Amino acid sequence: MNGCMMDFPLTITHLLDRALALFPDVEVVSRLADRSLHRQSYRDTYRRSAQLGAALKRLGATQGDRVATLCWNHRQHLECYLGVPAIGAVVHTLNLRLHPTELAYIANHAGDRFLIVDRSLLPLLEKFRAQLRSVEHFIVVPDAPGEAEAPFLDYEALLAAETVEMPSTPWSSHAVGFVRPEENAAAMICYTSGTTGNPKGVVFSHRSTVLHAFAGSTVDSIGVGSQDVLLPVVPMFHAAAWGLPYMAVLNGAKIVFPGPHLDAPSLLELMAAEKVTVAGGVPTIWNGILAKLDAEPGRWDLGSMRTMVIGGAAAPPAMIDAFRERHGLIVTHAWGMTETNPLGTIAHLSPKVKERGPEAIAAARASQGVPVPFVETRHVDDADKPLPWDGKTMGELHVRGPWVAKSYFGGEGKDRFTDDGWFRTGDIVTIDADGYVRITDRSKDVVKSGGEWISSVALENALMAHPAILEAAVFAGRHPKWDERPIAAIVFKPGKSASHDELNAHLEGSFPKFWLVDLYVEVEEVPRNSTGKFLKTKLRELYGDRLLGD
Repeated sequence: MNGCMMDFPLTITHLLDRALALFPDVEVVSRLADRSLHRQSYRDTYRRSAQLGAALKRLGATQGDRVATLCWNHRQHLECYLGVPAIGAVVHTLNLRLHPTELAYIANHAGDRFLIVDRSLLPLLEKFRAQLRSVEHFIVVPDAPGEAEAPFLDYEALLAAETVEMPSTPWSSHAVGFVRPEENAAAMICYTSGTTGNPKGVVFSHRSTVLHAFAGSTVDSIGVGSQDVLLPVVPMFHAAAWGLPYMAVLNGAKIVFPGPHLDAPSLLELMAAEKVTVAGGVPTIWNGILAKLDAEPGRWDLGSMRTMVIGGAAAPPAMIDAFRERHGLIVTHAWGMTETNPLGTIAHLSPKVKERGPEAIAAARASQGVPVPFVETRHVDDADKPLPWDGKTMGELHVRGPWVAKSYFGGEGKDRFTDDGWFRTGDIVTIDADGYVRITDRSKDVVKSGGEWISSVALENALMAHPAILEAAVFAGRHPKWDERPIAAIVFKPGKSASHDELNAHLEGSFPKFWLVDLYVEVEEVPRNSTGKFLKTKLRELYGDRLLGD
């Protein structure tokens, strides 16, 4: 017996319809290149998304065509997020921090037909434009009207040339040329950062995107609602900005986009002036913001801030504690990957954790949290045998769910998917009896000393709690007896220093003796990949042979 419910497709088009019907006057705020603020409503965003869709179709776009974006976080990028999938095409975000050769590879691999680029990023585009094989139209988002020159098209001029009759009744998006694709149709392509080979394409569907937005809106997740003001600091070219723009549109939340201005003072100014309630970014962003708040306490009123979501890499517990203790700001730790659309787990506090007191609460906040609804987790040994949820046993994290990838675009990386339907994340974790996941390392980064695993992440977190250290990245150095031993690249805070012995004394109370670091390397900055994560492959290349031992 089947149910008697409507076959109603879950599509991004519905998000546009809902925003126009229920939240037409809610603001979308963008900081422009000249630092001024531009404001438009969801009604404006709907109209402009429809104009974008009409312009792309006039240029020959059909369902399934890929439309690449090379843009910062701003209103036009949001219009691409919405207007491109709503005509049945596929938006493909290009990571502007990648090398031009990688960008050319990704655009060619995706088969992009259109490329929308910020005027300020034209010098980057010129470094790989000649290598592009499939792009037929280049569209420039200008800093001011009329800036694009042949062979480029002007984004604003294209939109202005399209006349759109806004729907006279709610839920009538077909009137402006939008479609309701089959819910499993592709909506967006995001590529991995390529740390273990060529970047791989992950194709988000309309269904996965809508369900992901629902999950992020639940109270025990990010809890996005119509009362919120969202600041996506995480780039819109990085894993769909963690789905935050779609969560905002679904719920009618005000959105504030920072544009290219990601320095701490600019972000703090936006947070205070626009009364931001939820902001999301990687630890490096929040590290800079914490330093600025410490240096100038009381300068910015962040009383509206409900939570700051940190993901992309493990946030040091010392940072989480410092925000709460010194500034009254709550950090929500989250974990995910491009392959999980990207939200997988989130560190909300369960009633059981709260009952156990401050120590348990701090441990839960510092963990990667529990799976959000419909995401399932397990961790396994080398034979893919599930391990106990005892909070101690380490194994590789596997996940599955309705917004977890089942394959990569083009069929690459088949070894990342198990025969019984799980995705191999490559993260080494423990899972406790309450389901809280704690990442101890990436499988490629764990230090294997004499057959025992040493968690680089745990050592980094402990080192970054030392008052002299700004950043620390722990990686494996070769050793003739133990195979590998830990090396730490460290960045000292201005005017601070500490000796090898002092730093290991700081670690001794928390770790077994064999975990202690064998070599400290002082660096000006820790190298990072395009998404802000420590680039340990580079550190191993530079320093991995310096540890000799006996």
